[in-house]
Amino acid sequence: MCNDGGMSAITISTARAQLGDLVRRAAHGRETIALTDHGHVAALLVSPQVIEDLEDALAVSEYQRRKAEGTLAEGIAHEEVGRMLGLRP
Repeated sequence: MCNDGGMSAITISTARAQLGDLVRRAAHGRETIALTDHGHVAALLVSPQVIEDLEDALAVSEYQRRKAEGTLAEGIAHEEVGRMLGLRP
């Protein structure tokens, strides 16, 4: 296994025997593990939190872009959201 800037790489054939450990490392250590096939990255094991963080960053970036362009749609009032979620009468 090699480490390349915070990403570990392991061949798929080697990973088979270590899958449980690799999943735990990705899930709990927030380590990204590249599974390689014939020397090329075929898949990545990443923590769900990493994906959620990326999705949040993308949503914020999209909001900021639309705000700068002046293309934001009208929002929903905070009170209305509370009613929609059943938090307010």
